[in-house]
Amino acid sequence: MLQGPHGPFFRQLGGLLRKAGAEVWRVGFNRGDEVFSDRDGFIAHTGTPEDWPSVCDGIFAEKGITDLVLYGDSRPIHAKAIAAARARGITVHVFEEGYLRPYWATYERDGSNGNSRLMSMSLSEMRTALERSEMEMPKAPARWGDMREHVFYGALYHFFVMAMNGRYRNFRPHRDLSVGQEFRLYLRRLLMMPVHRIERWAATWRIRFGGFPYHLVLLQLEHDASFRAHSDFASMTDFLVLCLDGFAAGAPRHHHIVFKAHPLEDGRANIAPAIRDTARRLGIAERVHFVRGGKLARLLDGARSAVTVNSTSGQQVLWRGLPLRAFGRAVYSKPEFVSFQPLPDFFAAPRRPDQRAYRDYRHYLLETSQIPGGFYSARGRRFLLRQAVDMILAAEDPYDALVSGKAAPRQQLVAVE
Repeated sequence: MLQGPHGPFFRQLGGLLRKAGAEVWRVGFNRGDEVFSDRDGFIAHTGTPEDWPSVCDGIFAEKGITDLVLYGDSRPIHAKAIAAARARGITVHVFEEGYLRPYWATYERDGSNGNSRLMSMSLSEMRTALERSEMEMPKAPARWGDMREHVFYGALYHFFVMAMNGRYRNFRPHRDLSVGQEFRLYLRRLLMMPVHRIERWAATWRIRFGGFPYHLVLLQLEHDASFRAHSDFASMTDFLVLCLDGFAAGAPRHHHIVFKAHPLEDGRANIAPAIRDTARRLGIAERVHFVRGGKLARLLDGARSAVTVNSTSGQQVLWRGLPLRAFGRAVYSKPEFVSFQPLPDFFAAPRRPDQRAYRDYRHYLLETSQIPGGFYSARGRRFLLRQAVDMILAAEDPYDALVSGKAAPRQQLVAVE
Protein backbone atom coordinates (compact mmCIF):
# COMPACT_ATOMS: atom_id res chain seq x y z
CA MET A 1 0.00 0.00 0.00
CA LEU A 2 1.21 3.52 -0.81
CA GLN A 3 -0.47 6.86 -0.07
CA GLY A 4 -4.18 6.83 0.73
CA PRO A 5 -6.83 9.50 1.31
CA HIS A 6 -6.19 11.81 4.26
CA GLY A 7 -7.32 10.06 7.43
CA PRO A 8 -7.55 6.48 8.70
CA PHE A 9 -9.16 4.69 5.72
CA PHE A 10 -6.00 2.97 4.44
CA ARG A 11 -5.00 1.91 7.95
CA GLN A 12 -8.40 0.29 8.47
CA LEU A 13 -8.29 -1.28 5.01
CA GLY A 14 -4.87 -2.79 5.72
CA GLY A 15 -6.10 -4.16 9.04
CA LEU A 16 -9.00 -5.98 7.38
CA LEU A 17 -6.74 -7.35 4.65
CA ARG A 18 -4.50 -8.81 7.37
CA LYS A 19 -7.51 -10.42 9.04
CA ALA A 20 -8.37 -11.95 5.67
CA GLY A 21 -4.92 -13.60 5.63
CA ALA A 22 -2.93 -11.16 3.50
CA GLU A 23 0.52 -9.86 4.42
CA VAL A 24 0.34 -6.07 4.19
CA TRP A 25 3.14 -3.51 3.86
CA ARG A 26 2.58 0.24 3.78
CA VAL A 27 5.17 2.67 2.40
CA GLY A 28 5.06 6.19 3.86
CA PHE A 29 6.74 9.27 2.42
CA ASN A 30 6.18 11.78 5.25
CA ARG A 31 5.03 12.06 8.84
CA GLY A 32 1.37 12.36 7.82
CA ASP A 33 1.52 8.99 6.07
CA GLU A 34 3.22 7.48 9.13
CA VAL A 35 0.69 8.80 11.66
CA PHE A 36 -2.20 7.30 9.69
CA SER A 37 -0.50 3.89 9.30
CA ASP A 38 -0.09 0.84 11.51
CA ARG A 39 3.38 0.37 12.99
CA ASP A 40 3.40 -3.25 11.84
CA GLY A 41 4.42 -3.48 8.21
CA PHE A 42 5.26 0.22 7.86
CA ILE A 43 8.18 1.12 5.57
CA ALA A 44 9.49 4.69 5.68
CA HIS A 45 10.89 6.03 2.43
CA THR A 46 13.33 8.70 3.59
CA GLY A 47 15.29 8.97 0.36
CA THR A 48 14.80 11.40 -2.50
CA PRO A 49 12.07 11.18 -5.14
CA GLU A 50 14.80 10.25 -7.61
CA ASP A 51 15.64 7.20 -5.45
CA TRP A 52 12.04 5.99 -5.36
CA PRO A 53 11.79 3.88 -8.55
CA SER A 54 14.74 1.66 -7.58
CA VAL A 55 13.64 1.51 -3.94
CA CYS A 56 10.11 0.58 -4.99
CA ASP A 57 11.32 -2.18 -7.29
CA GLY A 58 13.54 -3.47 -4.50
CA ILE A 59 10.57 -3.67 -2.11
CA PHE A 60 8.58 -5.59 -4.73
CA ALA A 61 11.40 -8.11 -5.08
CA GLU A 62 12.33 -8.44 -1.38
CA LYS A 63 8.76 -8.79 -0.06
CA GLY A 64 7.39 -10.87 -2.91
CA ILE A 65 4.67 -8.29 -3.55
CA THR A 66 1.65 -9.50 -5.54
CA ASP A 67 -0.66 -6.46 -5.30
CA LEU A 68 -0.21 -2.68 -5.16
CA VAL A 69 -2.95 -0.56 -3.50
CA LEU A 70 -3.00 3.24 -3.79
CA TYR A 71 -5.23 6.31 -3.90
CA GLY A 72 -5.09 8.04 -7.28
CA ASP A 73 -2.74 7.04 -10.06
CA SER A 74 -1.40 10.40 -11.29
CA ARG A 75 0.90 11.69 -8.54
CA PRO A 76 4.54 11.00 -9.52
CA ILE A 77 5.38 8.46 -6.79
CA HIS A 78 2.27 6.46 -7.68
CA ALA A 79 2.82 6.63 -11.43
CA LYS A 80 6.38 5.34 -11.02
CA ALA A 81 5.25 2.55 -8.70
CA ILE A 82 2.54 1.51 -11.17
CA ALA A 83 5.09 1.32 -13.98
CA ALA A 84 7.34 -0.90 -11.82
CA ALA A 85 4.37 -3.06 -10.80
CA ARG A 86 3.26 -3.63 -14.38
CA ALA A 87 6.79 -4.69 -15.35
CA ARG A 88 6.58 -7.41 -12.70
CA GLY A 89 2.99 -8.46 -13.39
CA ILE A 90 1.76 -7.06 -10.06
CA THR A 91 -1.97 -6.29 -9.82
CA VAL A 92 -2.66 -2.56 -9.33
CA HIS A 93 -5.68 -1.51 -7.23
CA VAL A 94 -6.70 2.16 -7.48
CA PHE A 95 -9.08 3.98 -5.13
CA GLU A 96 -10.40 7.37 -6.12
CA GLU A 97 -13.15 9.80 -5.18
CA GLY A 98 -16.49 8.52 -6.42
CA TYR A 99 -17.45 9.04 -10.03
CA LEU A 100 -20.97 9.22 -8.59
CA ARG A 101 -20.14 11.17 -5.44
CA PRO A 102 -21.04 12.07 -2.77
CA TYR A 103 -22.16 8.70 -1.41
CA TRP A 104 -19.89 6.44 -3.45
CA ALA A 105 -16.15 5.84 -3.77
CA THR A 106 -14.38 4.47 -6.85
CA TYR A 107 -12.42 1.21 -6.98
CA GLU A 108 -10.73 0.11 -10.23
CA ARG A 109 -7.70 -1.84 -11.36
CA ASP A 110 -4.79 -0.50 -13.44
CA GLY A 111 -6.00 3.12 -13.58
CA SER A 112 -8.70 5.68 -12.81
CA ASN A 113 -10.19 8.82 -14.39
CA GLY A 114 -8.52 9.30 -17.79
CA ASN A 115 -6.62 6.02 -17.32
CA SER A 116 -9.75 4.02 -16.49
CA ARG A 117 -11.01 1.09 -18.55
CA LEU A 118 -14.24 3.08 -18.85
CA MET A 119 -12.54 5.42 -21.33
CA SER A 120 -12.42 2.73 -24.01
CA MET A 121 -15.76 1.06 -23.27
CA SER A 122 -18.77 1.68 -25.48
CA LEU A 123 -22.30 1.99 -24.19
CA SER A 124 -23.29 -1.15 -26.12
CA GLU A 125 -20.63 -3.15 -24.22
CA MET A 126 -22.01 -1.86 -20.92
CA ARG A 127 -25.58 -2.74 -21.89
CA THR A 128 -24.52 -6.27 -22.81
CA ALA A 129 -22.84 -6.69 -19.41
CA LEU A 130 -25.99 -5.45 -17.67
CA GLU A 131 -28.24 -8.10 -19.17
CA ARG A 132 -27.79 -10.21 -16.02
CA SER A 133 -28.76 -7.41 -13.63
CA GLU A 134 -32.13 -6.42 -12.19
CA MET A 135 -30.75 -3.87 -9.73
CA GLU A 136 -32.81 -0.73 -9.11
CA MET A 137 -30.76 2.45 -9.02
CA PRO A 138 -30.80 4.68 -5.94
CA LYS A 139 -31.58 8.37 -6.36
CA ALA A 140 -28.71 10.81 -6.68
CA PRO A 141 -27.89 12.20 -3.21
CA ALA A 142 -28.17 15.97 -2.93
CA ARG A 143 -25.11 16.71 -0.81
CA TRP A 144 -21.48 15.81 -0.21
CA GLY A 145 -21.42 13.31 2.61
CA ASP A 146 -18.30 14.17 4.63
CA MET A 147 -16.93 17.59 3.67
CA ARG A 148 -16.10 18.71 7.23
CA GLU A 149 -14.19 15.49 7.92
CA HIS A 150 -12.40 15.83 4.58
CA VAL A 151 -11.16 19.33 5.43
CA PHE A 152 -10.29 18.34 9.02
CA TYR A 153 -8.17 15.35 8.02
CA GLY A 154 -6.48 17.39 5.29
CA ALA A 155 -5.47 20.08 7.80
CA LEU A 156 -4.31 17.47 10.34
CA TYR A 157 -2.26 15.58 7.75
CA HIS A 158 -0.46 18.71 6.58
CA PHE A 159 0.16 19.80 10.17
CA PHE A 160 2.04 16.54 10.85
CA VAL A 161 4.05 16.98 7.67
CA MET A 162 4.85 20.61 8.46
CA ALA A 163 5.68 20.24 12.16
CA MET A 164 7.05 16.70 12.59
CA ASN A 165 8.72 15.76 9.31
CA GLY A 166 12.33 15.62 10.52
CA ARG A 167 12.69 11.98 9.52
CA TYR A 168 11.60 12.76 5.97
CA ARG A 169 13.86 15.68 5.04
CA ASN A 170 13.92 14.64 1.38
CA PHE A 171 10.14 14.62 1.02
CA ARG A 172 8.75 16.82 -1.75
CA PRO A 173 4.96 17.23 -2.14
CA HIS A 174 3.38 16.35 -5.48
CA ARG A 175 1.80 19.81 -5.67
CA ASP A 176 3.47 23.16 -6.34
CA LEU A 177 2.89 24.65 -2.87
CA SER A 178 5.00 23.89 0.18
CA VAL A 179 3.55 21.84 3.01
CA GLY A 180 3.38 24.95 5.19
CA GLN A 181 1.39 26.78 2.55
CA GLU A 182 -0.96 23.80 2.17
CA PHE A 183 -1.54 23.71 5.94
CA ARG A 184 -2.26 27.43 6.12
CA LEU A 185 -4.78 27.13 3.29
CA TYR A 186 -6.57 24.24 5.02
CA LEU A 187 -6.58 26.13 8.33
CA ARG A 188 -7.86 29.31 6.71
CA ARG A 189 -10.65 27.36 5.03
CA LEU A 190 -11.70 25.86 8.36
CA LEU A 191 -11.73 29.28 10.05
CA MET A 192 -13.54 31.00 7.17
CA MET A 193 -16.32 28.42 6.85
CA PRO A 194 -18.93 30.57 8.70
CA VAL A 195 -18.16 33.63 6.53
CA HIS A 196 -18.18 31.62 3.33
CA ARG A 197 -21.50 30.05 4.31
CA ILE A 198 -23.10 33.51 4.53
CA GLU A 199 -21.57 34.61 1.21
CA ARG A 200 -22.74 31.39 -0.43
CA TRP A 201 -26.27 31.74 0.91
CA ALA A 202 -26.55 35.32 -0.38
CA ALA A 203 -25.21 34.45 -3.84
CA THR A 204 -27.43 31.38 -4.15
CA TRP A 205 -30.51 33.34 -3.03
CA ARG A 206 -29.89 36.00 -5.73
CA ILE A 207 -29.64 33.29 -8.40
CA ARG A 208 -32.56 31.13 -7.32
CA PHE A 209 -34.96 34.06 -6.93
CA GLY A 210 -33.57 36.27 -9.72
CA GLY A 211 -36.11 35.13 -12.29
CA PHE A 212 -33.53 34.75 -15.09
CA PRO A 213 -32.44 31.66 -17.07
CA TYR A 214 -28.86 30.65 -16.26
CA HIS A 215 -26.11 28.28 -17.31
CA LEU A 216 -23.87 26.66 -14.71
CA VAL A 217 -20.08 26.31 -14.94
CA LEU A 218 -18.64 23.63 -12.64
CA LEU A 219 -15.16 24.68 -11.59
CA GLN A 220 -12.53 22.27 -10.30
CA LEU A 221 -9.40 22.49 -8.19
CA GLU A 222 -6.59 23.74 -10.37
CA HIS A 223 -4.17 21.35 -8.64
CA ASP A 224 -6.47 18.32 -8.95
CA ALA A 225 -5.02 15.34 -10.80
CA SER A 226 -8.03 15.05 -13.14
CA PHE A 227 -7.64 18.64 -14.27
CA ARG A 228 -3.84 18.57 -14.60
CA ALA A 229 -3.41 15.11 -16.15
CA HIS A 230 -6.59 14.75 -18.20
CA SER A 231 -7.25 18.17 -19.74
CA ASP A 232 -5.45 20.54 -22.09
CA PHE A 233 -5.87 23.64 -19.90
CA ALA A 234 -2.83 25.15 -18.20
CA SER A 235 -4.95 26.79 -15.51
CA MET A 236 -8.53 27.13 -14.33
CA THR A 237 -8.36 30.78 -15.42
CA ASP A 238 -7.90 29.68 -19.03
CA PHE A 239 -11.06 27.58 -18.76
CA LEU A 240 -13.24 30.25 -17.19
CA VAL A 241 -12.13 32.83 -19.77
CA LEU A 242 -13.11 30.37 -22.52
CA CYS A 243 -16.52 29.96 -20.89
CA LEU A 244 -17.11 33.71 -20.60
CA ASP A 245 -16.03 34.34 -24.20
CA GLY A 246 -18.38 31.60 -25.43
CA PHE A 247 -21.24 32.87 -23.28
CA ALA A 248 -20.82 36.46 -24.48
CA ALA A 249 -20.75 35.30 -28.09
CA GLY A 250 -23.64 32.85 -28.09
CA ALA A 251 -26.01 33.09 -25.12
CA PRO A 252 -29.31 35.00 -25.40
CA ARG A 253 -28.96 38.45 -23.85
CA HIS A 254 -31.38 37.71 -21.03
CA HIS A 255 -29.47 34.60 -19.90
CA HIS A 256 -26.96 34.62 -17.04
CA ILE A 257 -23.93 32.44 -16.26
CA VAL A 258 -23.09 31.04 -12.80
CA PHE A 259 -19.62 29.85 -11.81
CA LYS A 260 -19.70 27.39 -8.94
CA ALA A 261 -16.40 26.81 -7.15
CA HIS A 262 -15.31 23.37 -6.00
CA PRO A 263 -16.30 22.70 -2.36
CA LEU A 264 -12.60 22.44 -1.40
CA GLU A 265 -11.48 25.57 -3.27
CA ASP A 266 -9.04 27.31 -0.91
CA GLY A 267 -8.07 30.46 -2.76
CA ARG A 268 -4.73 29.37 -4.20
CA ALA A 269 -6.08 30.17 -7.69
CA ASN A 270 -7.45 33.70 -8.18
CA ILE A 271 -10.75 32.52 -9.59
CA ALA A 272 -13.17 35.20 -8.37
CA PRO A 273 -11.01 38.19 -9.51
CA ALA A 274 -10.43 36.55 -12.90
CA ILE A 275 -14.17 36.04 -13.41
CA ARG A 276 -14.93 39.61 -12.36
CA ASP A 277 -12.24 41.19 -14.57
CA THR A 278 -13.11 39.13 -17.65
CA ALA A 279 -16.84 39.81 -17.26
CA ARG A 280 -16.15 43.54 -17.11
CA ARG A 281 -13.95 43.35 -20.21
CA LEU A 282 -16.75 41.62 -22.12
CA GLY A 283 -19.44 44.02 -20.83
CA ILE A 284 -21.52 41.26 -19.20
CA ALA A 285 -20.71 41.79 -15.50
CA GLU A 286 -24.38 42.14 -14.51
CA ARG A 287 -25.09 38.66 -15.95
CA VAL A 288 -22.21 36.82 -14.25
CA HIS A 289 -22.36 35.21 -10.79
CA PHE A 290 -19.87 33.37 -8.56
CA VAL A 291 -20.83 30.88 -5.84
CA ARG A 292 -18.24 29.66 -3.38
CA GLY A 293 -18.83 25.91 -3.00
CA GLY A 294 -22.00 24.65 -1.33
CA LYS A 295 -24.65 22.20 -2.50
CA LEU A 296 -24.79 21.66 -6.22
CA ALA A 297 -28.36 20.34 -6.32
CA ARG A 298 -29.95 23.69 -5.47
CA LEU A 299 -28.27 25.36 -8.44
CA LEU A 300 -28.79 22.47 -10.83
CA ASP A 301 -32.52 22.44 -10.16
CA GLY A 302 -32.91 25.76 -12.00
CA ALA A 303 -30.09 25.57 -14.55
CA ARG A 304 -30.56 25.41 -18.33
CA SER A 305 -27.23 23.65 -18.99
CA ALA A 306 -23.79 23.06 -17.49
CA VAL A 307 -20.16 23.28 -18.62
CA THR A 308 -17.13 21.62 -17.04
CA VAL A 309 -13.62 20.40 -17.80
CA ASN A 310 -14.07 16.87 -16.44
CA SER A 311 -15.58 17.28 -12.98
CA THR A 312 -17.37 14.27 -11.50
CA SER A 313 -20.22 16.70 -10.81
CA GLY A 314 -21.02 16.35 -14.50
CA GLN A 315 -22.70 13.08 -13.53
CA GLN A 316 -25.27 14.97 -11.45
CA VAL A 317 -25.96 17.19 -14.45
CA LEU A 318 -26.62 14.19 -16.68
CA TRP A 319 -28.73 12.48 -14.03
CA ARG A 320 -31.11 15.45 -14.21
CA GLY A 321 -31.25 15.31 -18.02
CA LEU A 322 -29.52 18.68 -18.46
CA PRO A 323 -27.26 19.43 -21.44
CA LEU A 324 -23.56 19.09 -20.56
CA ARG A 325 -20.47 20.35 -22.40
CA ALA A 326 -17.25 18.74 -21.12
CA PHE A 327 -13.78 19.75 -22.34
CA GLY A 328 -11.46 17.30 -20.61
CA ARG A 329 -11.07 13.54 -20.72
CA ALA A 330 -13.73 12.09 -18.43
CA VAL A 331 -15.14 8.61 -17.89
CA TYR A 332 -18.64 9.91 -18.72
CA SER A 333 -17.66 11.68 -21.96
CA LYS A 334 -19.77 9.45 -24.20
CA PRO A 335 -21.32 10.82 -27.41
CA GLU A 336 -24.75 9.55 -26.38
CA PHE A 337 -25.08 12.08 -23.58
CA VAL A 338 -22.29 14.69 -23.62
CA SER A 339 -22.42 17.57 -26.12
CA PHE A 340 -19.45 18.40 -28.37
CA GLN A 341 -20.94 21.62 -29.77
CA PRO A 342 -18.79 24.76 -30.11
CA LEU A 343 -19.33 26.70 -26.91
CA PRO A 344 -21.21 29.71 -28.42
CA ASP A 345 -23.58 27.25 -30.13
CA PHE A 346 -23.98 25.30 -26.90
CA PHE A 347 -25.00 28.40 -24.93
CA ALA A 348 -27.37 29.42 -27.73
CA ALA A 349 -29.12 26.03 -28.10
CA PRO A 350 -27.64 23.24 -25.93
CA ARG A 351 -28.35 19.65 -26.95
CA ARG A 352 -29.99 17.49 -24.33
CA PRO A 353 -28.49 14.10 -23.42
CA ASP A 354 -30.03 10.74 -24.26
CA GLN A 355 -31.44 10.16 -20.80
CA ARG A 356 -32.05 6.45 -21.30
CA ALA A 357 -28.44 5.98 -22.42
CA TYR A 358 -27.14 7.82 -19.38
CA ARG A 359 -29.28 5.75 -17.01
CA ASP A 360 -27.80 2.58 -18.48
CA TYR A 361 -24.31 4.02 -18.03
CA ARG A 362 -25.01 5.01 -14.44
CA HIS A 363 -26.50 1.57 -13.76
CA TYR A 364 -23.29 0.00 -15.07
CA LEU A 365 -21.11 2.10 -12.72
CA LEU A 366 -23.23 1.21 -9.70
CA GLU A 367 -22.87 -2.47 -10.51
CA THR A 368 -19.09 -2.29 -10.94
CA SER A 369 -16.64 0.37 -9.77
CA GLN A 370 -18.81 2.49 -7.45
CA ILE A 371 -18.84 1.33 -3.81
CA PRO A 372 -21.35 2.85 -1.35
CA GLY A 373 -19.56 4.87 1.34
CA GLY A 374 -16.74 7.38 1.64
CA PHE A 375 -13.17 7.85 2.82
CA TYR A 376 -13.50 10.49 5.52
CA SER A 377 -16.49 10.07 7.84
CA ALA A 378 -16.63 7.07 10.19
CA ARG A 379 -20.03 6.09 8.78
CA GLY A 380 -18.84 6.34 5.18
CA ARG A 381 -15.77 4.20 5.92
CA ARG A 382 -17.90 1.50 7.53
CA PHE A 383 -20.01 1.15 4.38
CA LEU A 384 -16.98 1.29 2.10
CA LEU A 385 -14.92 -1.32 3.97
CA ARG A 386 -17.76 -3.85 3.88
CA GLN A 387 -17.15 -4.37 0.18
CA ALA A 388 -13.69 -2.96 -0.59
CA VAL A 389 -11.69 -5.82 0.94
CA ASP A 390 -13.56 -8.54 -0.95
CA MET A 391 -13.21 -6.59 -4.21
CA ILE A 392 -9.44 -6.33 -3.73
CA LEU A 393 -9.15 -10.05 -2.99
CA ALA A 394 -11.38 -11.09 -5.90
CA ALA A 395 -9.73 -12.74 -8.90
CA GLU A 396 -11.46 -10.40 -11.37
CA ASP A 397 -11.75 -6.64 -11.48
CA PRO A 398 -15.28 -5.22 -11.03
CA TYR A 399 -15.92 -4.87 -14.77
CA ASP A 400 -14.99 -8.45 -15.62
CA ALA A 401 -16.81 -9.76 -12.55
CA LEU A 402 -20.09 -8.35 -13.83
CA VAL A 403 -19.67 -10.09 -17.19
CA SER A 404 -18.79 -13.42 -15.56
CA GLY A 405 -21.67 -13.17 -13.09
CA LYS A 406 -19.38 -13.04 -10.05
CA ALA A 407 -20.00 -9.43 -9.01
CA ALA A 408 -21.01 -9.12 -5.36
CA PRO A 409 -24.53 -7.84 -4.55
CA ARG A 410 -24.45 -4.13 -3.77
CA GLN A 411 -25.73 -2.69 -0.53
CA GLN A 412 -27.65 0.56 -0.72
CA LEU A 413 -26.66 3.57 1.32
CA VAL A 414 -29.60 5.60 2.56
CA ALA A 415 -28.89 9.32 2.83
CA VAL A 416 -29.59 10.76 6.27
CA GLU A 417 -29.55 14.53 6.66
